[in-house]
Amino acid sequence: MKIIETNRLYLRELVSEDKEELSRVLSDPESMQYYPEPFSKDKVEKWIQWNIDHYKKYSHGLWAVILKDGEKLIGDCGITMQIIEKETVPEIGFHIIKDYWNKGYATEAAIACKEYAFEVLNYPQIFSYTTVENIASLKVAEKMGMQEYKIFEKNGEKQIAQVASNTNDSAYVST
Repeated sequence: MKIIETNRLYLRELVSEDKEELSRVLSDPESMQYYPEPFSKDKVEKWIQWNIDHYKKYSHGLWAVILKDGEKLIGDCGITMQIIEKETVPEIGFHIIKDYWNKGYATEAAIACKEYAFEVLNYPQIFSYTTVENIASLKVAEKMGMQEYKIFEKNGEKQIAQVASNTNDSAYVST
């Protein structure tokens, strides 16, 4: 079932059968260089199950990113609940298989997730965070219209949290 659709992509819920394709990104050392380590096959299975649990609990999680041309899974993108310095917030995250880098897919999927967060889930704000060294992800956040929220430490590394606010939400209050 399609959750979100863009010109070139659609996002759907992850299923256990996605393990092999998703491993192409989550188990790749270059793709996962900003994580403590690449995922084992077992951890990819747990990742998928974690997202399935989030679909039930929050009505969102990371979804499979499918390239319409060829119906090919090229990664994941979506909204998860993350803790940024003791504050639990909705965060857009993504992982794209490196064969598909620099084609605008991460930005296209992330912008669609931001719109979904505001229009469907009615979140007043949506966040993104990554290490200060992850320039590619920082550029995606910038293209999404995010602004720096705070710098904090996680896993012993300096992280930058960014935020976008729902401009249609008149009840927005800065925290």
